[in-house]
Amino acid sequence: MSRRYRIGIDVGGTFTDLVAADERGTVTIAKSASTPADPSDGLVDGLGLLAVELGTDLRGLLAQTDSIVHGTTVATNALLERKGARVGLLTTEGHRDVIEMREGLKDDRYNLRMAPPVPLVPRARRLGVRERMRFDGTVATPLGARSLETAITALEKARVEAVAVCYLHSYRNPRHESLTGRALARRLPGAYVSLSSEVLPQIKEYERVWTTVVNAYVGPGLSRYLASLAARLKGHGYRGDVLIMQSHGGVALVREAARLAAGAVLSGPAGGVAAGRYSARLLGEGDLITFDMGGTSTDIALLRSGEPQLTSEKTVGVAKVALPAIDIHTLGAGGGSVASVDAGGILHVGPESAGAEPGPACYGKGGTRATVTDANLVLGFLDPGNFLGGRIALDAAAARAAVDAVAARLGTTPLRAAEGISKVVNTNMAEGIKIVSVRRGVDPRRFALVAFGGAAGLHITEVARLLEIQRVIVPSAAAVLSAWGMLATDLRYEMVRSHVSEVGRMTAAGLRKLFAWLEREGRKRLARFAGDVTVRRALDMRYGEQIFEISVDLDGVDPAAADLLDQAAARFHRRHEELYAYSAPGQEVVIVNARVAVIGALPVLPAGAGTVERRAAAPPARRRVWLGDWVEVPVRRLDGLVAGLEAKGPAIFESATTTVLVREGERVTVTPHGWLDIRLG
Repeated sequence: MSRRYRIGIDVGGTFTDLVAADERGTVTIAKSASTPADPSDGLVDGLGLLAVELGTDLRGLLAQTDSIVHGTTVATNALLERKGARVGLLTTEGHRDVIEMREGLKDDRYNLRMAPPVPLVPRARRLGVRERMRFDGTVATPLGARSLETAITALEKARVEAVAVCYLHSYRNPRHESLTGRALARRLPGAYVSLSSEVLPQIKEYERVWTTVVNAYVGPGLSRYLASLAARLKGHGYRGDVLIMQSHGGVALVREAARLAAGAVLSGPAGGVAAGRYSARLLGEGDLITFDMGGTSTDIALLRSGEPQLTSEKTVGVAKVALPAIDIHTLGAGGGSVASVDAGGILHVGPESAGAEPGPACYGKGGTRATVTDANLVLGFLDPGNFLGGRIALDAAAARAAVDAVAARLGTTPLRAAEGISKVVNTNMAEGIKIVSVRRGVDPRRFALVAFGGAAGLHITEVARLLEIQRVIVPSAAAVLSAWGMLATDLRYEMVRSHVSEVGRMTAAGLRKLFAWLEREGRKRLARFAGDVTVRRALDMRYGEQIFEISVDLDGVDPAAADLLDQAAARFHRRHEELYAYSAPGQEVVIVNARVAVIGALPVLPAGAGTVERRAAAPPARRRVWLGDWVEVPVRRLDGLVAGLEAKGPAIFESATTTVLVREGERVTVTPHGWLDIRLG
């Protein structure tokens, strides 16, 4: 009987990572160069490499594949690089400048010379329409047919590709937006239409306008990419589902991902957190910090009791995206981060990256500026003949020349300069971990670090030491763990509805009715799903005088309980205390939004899913590395380790796709899955 596969694909800035897991849970991995002009090119190339690893061809592999889960950066890059669609905005008359006023705030409030960010929609394409809903959903001013026609005609002349529609209080009554959507379908049949009442039906106009605009801005490009990818895969014989990773950590079918494109702006990083969640189950350790260091950036997230934290306060580029998303902090720190020396002689590393083209100097593609990868090669940490299993031969001379240039500007030796590059990027990443932990009221010393991404293994124990963290876990599939984690996700739809009310004035029956309505709407989207469905509930709450709310998880609270509201209020007080070190039980608590996540459970990964296909054990090789002086250390193959093996640092563990440096005073134990469990002294 032929093996059946599920494939996870994570398209990064430098490499595209692919993982195939069979019915036994055995993992096979591949990496291909990312192709920014058309990410599907690198993806299909990677599938071909994966097929070779499995002893077949592309068509044969896809014929044996049941599902593909894909984390894409198409929406993210369109937003960050401002290469999205030509968008028009229709909004309530008099409110066209909400997107530019930015609540009267700026990123650096004391910088008087700071230029305001340029909105994604210029003022000429932001048009007011005569209409008005009251806060309770009743009509104050009917939708003006002539006003709407005039606005649509202007957008038609402006040759817009997409239209965002955001009317005042449409979250309470979407009738005017629905009528506008139908009019746009008649007049602009080829345009991508984004209605705020469908994208984000909740209170707060600024967040709703921005999220709706982002959805329209990235939607056409993402839709085209997903349609093209599906067609290419079908052309190679694939007949299964393509599932798209979402910012909230679940997956959605292609049609839903194209409709709610803004939900994929953190698609790639979310896969890494999904891997962290599954790792927590395998390790029996719920309190983890995920650390994903790739070629371009490092993504960091916090898991408590095995679950990541969700937020609706994400800013991507200039845009506010208020859809539920995993609370991930991203740093411009990766293997390709460029080292530079400023006029004052201060060394900086990142956020600029050498990317996939030309890449670090050692890639031999024409890059001349020193990067973190070049520094690691100069220090002897990398084997120039075993990068990507030998598919890329690293140019040690080019790396040395690039680092020499930095050393000359610093007035030091190349080895000291390479050490400095490593220390600066480590310090930057340690500060990033503090943002998701210390600033959230959490002591990182109580957590273990799960390190993955191709570049993490050379830096993670030094980062842990800076934070006094005592335990580091490096999975055997570390270089492609985000892609692996995507195979441990579920179909998930997040529903939200605003209902502003003081807890004392709301009844438990009223709250149950609200939750029931949201659950029905979510289950409709899973109508064709035959698996098990679970429901999670939460409330956005605040004290009466506050203007910002916090999300309160109601897991474990029986929605039928008579004291449902009292339990919710008690949880709010505790959560407020955790975040801000105080609570005020005597103050009235206000419910702002009700949230329901409807989750369709996809097949679970088998128990052995953390294991990369093993190779025969081989005696350790030796390599000279710079650890303040040249030291010869043993080099062991990651895919040939025996469970239970114990070793002391300094040592190197490497595979075709990643290298892990264990330093003096650190002890390693190999877990039953072949992972490295590193304890720091």
